[in-house]
Amino acid sequence: MSLSGVFDLKRKNNAVARAGEKSFFSGVLLLSLSTVIVKLLGLGFKIPMLSLLGAEGMGYFNSAFEIYALLCTIATAGLPVALSILVSSARARGDLLAAESVYRSARRLFLLFGCCFCAVMLLLSDRLAELIGNPNAALCIRAIAPALIFTCLSGAIRGYCQGYEYMTPTAISQLIEAAGKLLLGVLFALFSLKRGYSLPAVSAFSVLGISLGSFLSLVYLAFARRIGLLGKRIGAEEAARENLRADNKSEGLKRLLRIALPITLGSLVIGLTRIIDMTLIMRRLSDVGIGATERNEIYGAYTTLALPVFSLIPALIAPVSVALVPQLSAFAEKRDKKGEKTVSENALRMTVIFALPASFGLTAFARPILELLFSGQSEAIEISAPLLSALGGSVLFSCLITTTNAMLQSYGKVFLPIVSMSVGVAVKLVSSWVLMGIDSIGALGAPLGSLCCNLTVTLINLAFISSCLCGGLNAARLFFKPLVASVLSVGGSFAFYAYLNAELNGSSLPFVWALLAAFVLYFLLSLAMGSITRDDILLLPFIDRIFSRKAEREREES
Repeated sequence: MSLSGVFDLKRKNNAVARAGEKSFFSGVLLLSLSTVIVKLLGLGFKIPMLSLLGAEGMGYFNSAFEIYALLCTIATAGLPVALSILVSSARARGDLLAAESVYRSARRLFLLFGCCFCAVMLLLSDRLAELIGNPNAALCIRAIAPALIFTCLSGAIRGYCQGYEYMTPTAISQLIEAAGKLLLGVLFALFSLKRGYSLPAVSAFSVLGISLGSFLSLVYLAFARRIGLLGKRIGAEEAARENLRADNKSEGLKRLLRIALPITLGSLVIGLTRIIDMTLIMRRLSDVGIGATERNEIYGAYTTLALPVFSLIPALIAPVSVALVPQLSAFAEKRDKKGEKTVSENALRMTVIFALPASFGLTAFARPILELLFSGQSEAIEISAPLLSALGGSVLFSCLITTTNAMLQSYGKVFLPIVSMSVGVAVKLVSSWVLMGIDSIGALGAPLGSLCCNLTVTLINLAFISSCLCGGLNAARLFFKPLVASVLSVGGSFAFYAYLNAELNGSSLPFVWALLAAFVLYFLLSLAMGSITRDDILLLPFIDRIFSRKAEREREES
């Protein structure tokens, strides 16, 4: 090959790599923007609901939601990821027949799981409520049960779309579900309050908003897949559908279950940590002399104020894993080690860059954050502020668990996350039980136990990934620069906040200005230290368009 041919080939490979990076970052950006809006809507739901139901009513609401979330994890955690992996691999081979076959198999499984778990919640609601030590939550459990069917079917369509690296239906459906939950939940709560229903009944009416929001999301996804948002893909698969055979369906189902079952087991293991928190708060705190009503108020404040704020950052990192799985699976199918390493390192780097300053910031600014979001709820803030501050240390590790689990699953190491998370849950159970039994710690044992759990899982996962990546994992390069930038920016902004708060006591402005200062300082420090590069910024679609248009104008002028 001539020298010019070598350079042409190199330019072509670089262009392909950049296109892959851009596709990855674009998918992450779209889902992240959607997630931001969804989380804001979620907080918008919590604020009026806390005013309407109080901490006690939210305790009933959240008790039912945690049971729903656990069953939803069992039913949907593994199958969408497995479906995404198999569809992406089929696309890499150009086999649309296999992609359609595995989707149809997944859809049937989702429907089966959804119906079975819905029946469990409906028929055993009283028993489940007694089991968690909150018998008044039975009505809420029955009200949320139908959401399992709708969520399961939605998961099949989302996994299929994500396998095509087509994130729009997932993003829009999440927005529809969150908006429906907000509007309908508040309306039903107001309706039931005007009718004079009991507090458990009002909480159950509020929960209906989740079920109906899930149904509206499913309707949109079904419409999107059939009518036009998947366009040519659906047309191609309709043509291939005539050739589906029973052996294709059977083989697709076996491959789906081989991948999905370990992922589901792993997600179930980590999902148990929320149930552990709920059970220990409701039962273990009685050993240190806290009454039933006060325990429910603590749990209601913890799950309504502290946990939603804490989960905001891990939810923003979740799109990294959603976009990561099909990309890594496609590279693995092609045996492209360079592509695997590039996408993996980008995913880990993005996770640390976003999560590390958030972890420090949440620990430092827990109380002003809650006071800004939940003004007027002084009693609930007093309970949840120290709990949120303790949770702040877990943000980084929770985010890394999401990303590293997705990486291991994409590499086909689907059983390794089960190992790490099983160890983590054992650490969580023991540490929370011991800490909550100490009078001076009490409910703080729940977030501190989560910190021990998440740190354990993260360290084990990083060790596994280091052995999978070609050349290993440079942990010092990954963490050092974001750590320095985070300490300096959060430390500087906290000092700025303390100064402003002394001058403007009782105002929310000091925190807002301190937050803006932290963002700007962290971004500038990251640029100066090289943890965020010019190439990273150019990967953003709207920035890329700006520079492309500028270059076109310069060419036209010349």
